[in-house]
Amino acid sequence: MSSSSAKKILIVEDEKDILQLVKLYLEKEGYRTVTASTGSEGLAQVRSEKPDLLVLDLMLPEIDGLEVCKRLRSAPDTAMLPIIMLTAKAEESDTIIGLELGADDYVTKPFSPKTLVARIKALFRRLERKPEDGPTRFLYGTLALDLTRHEVTVKGKEVPLTAKEFGLLEHLLRHPGRVLTRDVLLNAVWGYEYYGTTRTVDVHIRRLKQKLPLLDDAILSVKSLGYKLKEADGSG
Repeated sequence: MSSSSAKKILIVEDEKDILQLVKLYLEKEGYRTVTASTGSEGLAQVRSEKPDLLVLDLMLPEIDGLEVCKRLRSAPDTAMLPIIMLTAKAEESDTIIGLELGADDYVTKPFSPKTLVARIKALFRRLERKPEDGPTRFLYGTLALDLTRHEVTVKGKEVPLTAKEFGLLEHLLRHPGRVLTRDVLLNAVWGYEYYGTTRTVDVHIRRLKQKLPLLDDAILSVKSLGYKLKEADGSG
């Protein structure tokens, strides 16, 4: 528990029973927790407490979770804060909007606290993992990905990516020219047996292309399968 005990998680949830349940399970795992029950309070807590991860409910009073996510992603100091969104809405469109705005993952209510804890652990593992054997730096045209510094630059200028965007880009760069199915990408990047919609991958690919326009024509969609990154020389 030594690794998790240093991590601080902010829970923003207006349903007291759910908030207390999530808080209880996270503290059992050794995490430190901070709580908020409104969107505006959550934003203030992010500024003052500087959490390592945010568990954010979608439907909040004052400022909803989507707007909170949008504001955090637009600010340089919180652009890379890991965010897991909780949503009571079953419609796929709501979760897709959350992912579009920058959430790393989502859990749909009703959910098992153990599932949420597993998602949090998976996200932290990706952030903390040591580079695999092999290259720690990847070049693709003017783009450079540095694993040791957890940094992506284009023409020497850093481009902030969320944990999932970074992991997705890394996996594509490790396997240029290879067709990677959505299921393969989910398991490789999200780090657990994923039972949610594969649209999650599509949204993150779209966000990568928006942040890194040079990849717009480089990442190819393979119908009914997944995606392929062109070879750096333009072939494949």
